[in-house]
Amino acid sequence: MTDISTSQTSHHRAVRWWLVSIAALIAIMVLVGGATRLTEAGLSIVEWKPVTGTLPPFSQEQWTQAFEAYKTIPQYRELNAGMSLAEFKTIFWWEWSHRQLGRVIGVAYLLPFLWFLWRGALSAELRRRLWLIFGLGALQGAVGWWMVASGLSQRVEVSQYRLATHLALALLIFAAVVWTLRRLADRPRSTASSRLRITGVALVVVTFVQLYFGALVAGLRAGRIYNTWPDIDGALIPSVARLFFEAPWWRNLFDNALTVQFEHRMTAYLLLTIALLHALDTVGSRAGAAAVNGALWLAAGIALQATLGILTLLNQAPTPLALAHQAVAIAVLTLAVFQVDRLAPRRSEQPQQKLALPAAQIS
Repeated sequence: MTDISTSQTSHHRAVRWWLVSIAALIAIMVLVGGATRLTEAGLSIVEWKPVTGTLPPFSQEQWTQAFEAYKTIPQYRELNAGMSLAEFKTIFWWEWSHRQLGRVIGVAYLLPFLWFLWRGALSAELRRRLWLIFGLGALQGAVGWWMVASGLSQRVEVSQYRLATHLALALLIFAAVVWTLRRLADRPRSTASSRLRITGVALVVVTFVQLYFGALVAGLRAGRIYNTWPDIDGALIPSVARLFFEAPWWRNLFDNALTVQFEHRMTAYLLLTIALLHALDTVGSRAGAAAVNGALWLAAGIALQATLGILTLLNQAPTPLALAHQAVAIAVLTLAVFQVDRLAPRRSEQPQQKLALPAAQIS
């Protein structure tokens, strides 16, 4: 019995560290994707080769072939005509690294997952959740190519709709991994009020909406225009005629650079307001030290994110500031998921709810 208990503890610890590493890899993947977007490198590889694309060009002939393929798309002809091979290699390596990291995450997720299944180290609930995350990861690979394909024929950049979908799905996977990791922790049952739980969930939802709008801003390069604050286009609130000049009106929410930047700003103000009210309510409700500290850290993170957003805007989105803005966004999402878990009424979900023999020991 002692040996079985020790094995369970070891499996529990291994599952936790595995999920921590996957979450870290996804965060790095998102940042590399942001750098790929900022350097206009996302269209430098014009083919999707999940297996053979693992290897980059090695010979001069292979590099020439890759460069010639890039020359066939509108981005090269309209934006980068005359680019040298050395310049092409710079953007190629960003995109290749982004794709390669996706492959690494797939392997780093699947192989340990299969090992844990074989060892019988996962409960039924945890298995279902982890299979769902794996399915989302596979879908993300297809969505990534769907995004790239939008910029290969008639556009000089990828569709902002598809870019936002790609980022939102990546962050959904990240949040699911973080949530699963948090639910493995042994913690007391929460005594938080329903109001605190609702505002905690609202913070996660609004954070996702804000991240989606941020991806639209990036896709439209809207951070490099209207570079004033707190006013935008000469006023705190632009005229309706400027915000909604496209028909049908809803297209402005996704296609109009002024409207997209304005909604990104307004959602930031909303998110910060909810975070501050949630922190005050948590303190006033005496919800416990963990919940109070979590709320204060979340409010501070959102305030820092808003500050970085303003600085990024005022400086016309330089790469270092833009990546810092994106990195803190990931941190804010993590803190928001942590806070929801702290306030949730459910207890932890251990990897193994009943004794199970490894498959290799079943005769």
